[in-house]
Amino acid sequence: MSTQQATAPAPSSVPDSTRRREGRVRKPLLYVVASLGLLVMSAPFLWMALSAFKTKKDLTASPPVWIPSTWTLQNFTDLLDQLDMPRYFLNSLIVAVLVTVCNLLFCSMLGYALAKLNFSGRSKVFGVVLAALMVPGNLMILPLYVLMNKLNLLDSYAGLVLPFAAGAFGVFLMRQFMVTIPDELLEAARMDGAGEWYIFWRIVLPLVKPALATLTIFTFLGSWNNFIWPLIATNDPDKYTLPVALATFANDPNRTVGGGNGMLMAGSLLVVLPVLLVFAVLQRHFTQGIATAGMK
Repeated sequence: MSTQQATAPAPSSVPDSTRRREGRVRKPLLYVVASLGLLVMSAPFLWMALSAFKTKKDLTASPPVWIPSTWTLQNFTDLLDQLDMPRYFLNSLIVAVLVTVCNLLFCSMLGYALAKLNFSGRSKVFGVVLAALMVPGNLMILPLYVLMNKLNLLDSYAGLVLPFAAGAFGVFLMRQFMVTIPDELLEAARMDGAGEWYIFWRIVLPLVKPALATLTIFTFLGSWNNFIWPLIATNDPDKYTLPVALATFANDPNRTVGGGNGMLMAGSLLVVLPVLLVFAVLQRHFTQGIATAGMK
């Protein structure tokens, strides 16, 4: 008997009908488990969204009620009357957009340099980026505060944006994506007379759209929800972002228990909506980026 015959795998003893029957059982079970997990994770958001439209009676009901007995927009109206929400919303939007744009530009430029340009000390620079990833962000708050104070940038948009204009995670993400671009493609462009800026802007960036979308979502989400740094770096209420304004309102002793909670839910819903919008617009590229990263 030949070696191939001796080591040939034995045919499966499980009939095809049994496999199909097991598949019909496992698939609905998988859907049930996934649906339960989705329900558990989305329950806090659903409670917040529904509470934003509840009356004071429903908010203080015992036991709690999920669906409002009477839908109302009074919480949003009261919130706009007591807080300068357009100002705080604009502050958050300006800071989040500027931080996101700066990260997309600077992180992609540094990622391109680390991935495709040969220069002295490139590996050491990349090592510094990796080391920065291991440093907890809270440890940098005090040095950043001292630096911004010496530069007289506290209570300003610059003081809220500059400390987060580029991040180690963004540099690492863009570098890892750009490494996969064939060097032959860039060399062909250089032979045709293209400069590095043209190659970066017209060739490299279109090839890393999934990474750009992923970085946009993470950066915008982190900047929009950032609370600690805006709280420390701003004393002027006109420079408050939405999270800081809502936290200040939540600690206001003059806030009524029932109606105040409804206004907090309404404010929290307004904070979440822009993030959901950004994710809805970029989800296709984000999913593609996650799938591509999984294949590398």
